[in-house]
Amino acid sequence: MPEYTNFISAAYTQSKGYHIFPGISIKLRIDYRALKEYDSADKMKEGICMEVSLLLMEQIAQLFIVLLMGYIVVKAKLLKPSDSKVLSVVFVYLIMPCVVLNAFQIDDTPEIRAGLLYSMAIAVGMHVVFLAFDTVIRRPLKLDAVERVNIIYSNAAALVIPLVQALLGSEYVVYSCAFVIVQLILLWTHASACLQGSTKLEWKKILTNVNLIAIVAGALLYLLHISLPAPIVSTLSSVGNMIGPMGMLLAGMAIAEVPLKKVFCTLRNYLPVVLRLLVVPVIVLLLLRVVHAAGWISDGKAILMTVYLSAITPSCATVTSMAQLYNRDAAHSSALYVLSTLLSIFTMPLMIGLFEVLI
Repeated sequence: MPEYTNFISAAYTQSKGYHIFPGISIKLRIDYRALKEYDSADKMKEGICMEVSLLLMEQIAQLFIVLLMGYIVVKAKLLKPSDSKVLSVVFVYLIMPCVVLNAFQIDDTPEIRAGLLYSMAIAVGMHVVFLAFDTVIRRPLKLDAVERVNIIYSNAAALVIPLVQALLGSEYVVYSCAFVIVQLILLWTHASACLQGSTKLEWKKILTNVNLIAIVAGALLYLLHISLPAPIVSTLSSVGNMIGPMGMLLAGMAIAEVPLKKVFCTLRNYLPVVLRLLVVPVIVLLLLRVVHAAGWISDGKAILMTVYLSAITPSCATVTSMAQLYNRDAAHSSALYVLSTLLSIFTMPLMIGLFEVLI
């Protein structure tokens, strides 16, 4: 084992308490400064991709168990699929604001501020690409509103924050929050308008939306260097941690009214899923390479990786909740969510491998 031990010590920093296999508690994070000094880049890339695969399988396995619970309670007739609409209100108007407010409770240093501005700019640029891509393909491919929104918006909040914490360390989590914040703003403007079938934004509803109010409040707290009391931060964190399980529970309840055979055997489902998991990430990656985005600031590659991870995740869990709220086809949205989440076990490590090769 000495070669393996040397490889780990040269390339990674060990930290506390992350379980990959039963009985083994380790947490590995990528040290990009060590990457420059490490001779065997190929072994490093293989190690990164393997680590992403293992973490993804664990995270997604946990989420799918929760989805199965939601599926069972409906199939056992303990709840009806329509009951998920009540939980959707809790998800959208309680859990999501807690995630946003908690994301802004961070230390303010020049390095963090520069990294935040950088990650925010990259996130905005990525969403501009997503929206432009949607404009080009929606008519030729005859995409409906549910499919379009599932292609544009990723499940960054539920999957990426745990992954970034395990792969890069807790100090990089704040940069992944920048992508989540940009996405939340667009979810409650662009996505909301799409799902309601409206071409005109209703500014009164947008400006009074509790999620956008949470974004403004969180930003003000950060800019004014106001830290909330520890019990409040702990409460926000605890409620915000429900985002992954609640999203999957809602998806399981919604999909219970659709035969599973229809989810996996409907060829149409694979079109938006392939666009979300493969086509969009590759386009974004090529553009990042062209503009040399990793070289814009110090530690740019590590920060860029946190934002890129957010862009390559499966379809957004919130979209299914919003589809239920706006009386859209929530079952179809759930099918895309489930299918994309399952296939992301294979596509996300592939995209990270391409990131390491191209960036």
